[in-house]
This record gives sequence, C-alpha cells and structure tokens, in this order.
Amino acid sequence: MPDHDELRRFVVGDLETNCYAYVSQGECLVVDPGASGARIARALDDVRVRQVVATHRHHDHVCGVRELVGATGAPWGIGATDALRVTEALELSSHVLDVRGSELSDPPVPDMLLRDGDTLRVGTAAFLVVDAPGHTEGGIVLVGRGSAEGIAFVGDTLFAGSCGRCDLLGGDWDAMAATLGRLPLAMAPETVLLCGHGPQTTMAEELRTNPYLRRDPRGPSHGGA
Repeated sequence: MPDHDELRRFVVGDLETNCYAYVSQGECLVVDPGASGARIARALDDVRVRQVVATHRHHDHVCGVRELVGATGAPWGIGATDALRVTEALELSSHVLDVRGSELSDPPVPDMLLRDGDTLRVGTAAFLVVDAPGHTEGGIVLVGRGSAEGIAFVGDTLFAGSCGRCDLLGGDWDAMAATLGRLPLAMAPETVLLCGHGPQTTMAEELRTNPYLRRDPRGPSHGGA
C-alpha cells in the first residue's frame, strides 16, 4: 500500500464486526459499517467519505449505515440481490439473534446496486466488485486495484481457516462452494484478505491451510459468522 493510502479498522457491535475505511488522497471508502455509524463518522471527520459499501445484508454489517450516511451524505451500495430486502435486516436476523428492540437501525434504500465487474474508485485506489453468493444470496467481495492492489475485502465469505456459514436465511452451500472455487482466480496469492470478523489472512495461506477452499463436502453449517 502506498505511503499516501491508509487502512483504518473499527471493531463494532456485539458480533465484533470489522468495519474498514480505505483512505486515499483525502477520500474514503467505508466497508461494512455494522454498528456505531455516528462513531465511525466522527473518526473519519478528517477525510471525505465518498462511498459506503456492505459486503452483504446481515444486520451486523449494515445497521450502522443509516447514521453514517446521514452524518456524511455519502451514497451507499450493496450487491444487487442482497439489496432486495436489506431494509429489513433486523427482522431477517431476529430468527437467529434477539435484535428486536435494539438501538440499531435498518439501513435506508441503497443508492448503488453493485454487480459483478463494477468498479468503485476512491483517490488513486479502485475496487473491483466480485460476486460472492453463499453466505447470503447477493454477497460481494471487493478486490483492490490501482494503489489498493494487494488487498481484498472479503466480508463473511472467507475467514482465516474457515468460511461463512450457510445455514442462515439466504445461505447456500452449493453457491458458497462455487464462490470459493472462483475467488482464488480473482486475485494474486499474496493478496491480503480483510475479513468481516477476526484477523486478516492471505489467499496463499488459505489455499495452503483452509479446508473449505478444498471444497469440504460437509459445508460450513456451523463455521464463521
């Protein structure tokens, strides 16, 4: 990453979601503001938040969007398929977690419906949108280009040693297996994977050690977040 670019991480919410801010030339892309949108906005008051993106529609990745975009005026986007019910994120999560009555807010209607092959730009960095269904129907991964070459925001698709669970509403192991088969082709092995929960890793390390990249037929029913 060039000296003039910066990656900031905020761990937010009860599920300790990783929210990332990629800063380049005074502009910022925020990925997965799962909670505490106002806090994130305050922490980024020295830059222009140009875009806000969620890798998928689960509440722990989108329920800080409303406060963040309200404070910054930035447009926000999500994968086109996940956009269909993203404004009901809390209701859709209530069958797994007790989120009703919480202080979290459903996100507003997205400004951008992101599709495979789209490109997001901030400063001298660019991010290629790669479809990644499996954990949800419309999950996406953002692969860095330009000055962001060598990193990828993978949300809950891939974790260090694991991958996103597929037993939640909208999950599909067959779709996840297909996604995990394609992802290594979308980036160099040395790419740093910035995960939605837990530590970062690299594609090379996951190809070497992650059983789900070897298409474990059991599926990740009780794996990652």
